[in-house]
Amino acid sequence: MASASLLKSAPVLGKPEWLKGQALPQPSASVVRCNPVASSALTVRATSSYADELVKTAKTVASPGRGILAMDESNATCGGKRLASIGLENTEANRQAYRTLLVTVPGLGQHISGAILFEETLYQSTTDGRKIVDVLVEQNIVPGIKVDKGLVPLAGSNNESWCQGLDGLASRSAAYYQQGARFAKWRTVISIPNGPSELAVKEAAWGLARYAAISQDNGLVPIVEPEILLDGDHGIDRTFEVAKKVWAEVFFYLSQNDVLFEGILLKPSMVTPGAEAKDRATPEQVADYTLRLLRQRIPPAVPGIMAIFVWWAVRGRGYIEPECNEPSSQPMARIVLICKSPPKHLP
Repeated sequence: MASASLLKSAPVLGKPEWLKGQALPQPSASVVRCNPVASSALTVRATSSYADELVKTAKTVASPGRGILAMDESNATCGGKRLASIGLENTEANRQAYRTLLVTVPGLGQHISGAILFEETLYQSTTDGRKIVDVLVEQNIVPGIKVDKGLVPLAGSNNESWCQGLDGLASRSAAYYQQGARFAKWRTVISIPNGPSELAVKEAAWGLARYAAISQDNGLVPIVEPEILLDGDHGIDRTFEVAKKVWAEVFFYLSQNDVLFEGILLKPSMVTPGAEAKDRATPEQVADYTLRLLRQRIPPAVPGIMAIFVWWAVRGRGYIEPECNEPSSQPMARIVLICKSPPKHLP
């Protein structure tokens, strides 16, 4: 990893980089002690034993022409919304039947490279007795798992949130890997109308970095997703400013935690005005701002940016079907984004 190599080859850190103008402490003129133990502050943890597999998994999920199927709905959402809408009870058997329909669509692997599963789904079988994980793998679809435990209020902030779930994550991730999962999802959010406060940005970035490091240590490719919410009446320039700050913090802390950049995937928000903004942006503007953000903040080592993620689907070649709650500028903005982007990062 580039950051690890940098630390190994340059153990003496530059003053401007780390101390930001603070004076370096001077040793006593009479006694200078050489203590080898002090150098442990620069120790770089060993690369994950899963490094090669992580890189291979990330490239598979980011393979051109395919995308991620998010089927990580909780039992409450799956039953309370999907099943209730057609008059079915929220039972394990009905959830199993619903998920079986999703993973047995003919030709699914031609369009889907990874599937994010809810914990129950990871351990579930189809109605004919096959493990859902095996059904996915047979179609060259990488099974993934949602590992965060949801958003809770962030004390000391401006009514902002933080994402919980780090407690016990290592043991859970090891168990998920044994069950067949190979990548993980962790969603945290940033609210522009509520600040965002320095505390909320740092908490989001640090949480993502710890989750990413723990996931990689246990063989899971982490999807890094600091979602900047659409709420607010701010303009697109304000979103761009906040997004640059957030992604700078995220990659700083990913580096601090020695996360292997070649073994992660990104899921950035599109750079748009707030949902209540008076001045709307054209699809070309949204695409240009988003692409500029990615070029300024994303290291080239990252193998994939999952920019086509929610609310719409491409069927065949070019037919777009947005849902009713899709912001009108975003589907076309994503098409423009793909056309303007090099194929290296955007599948």
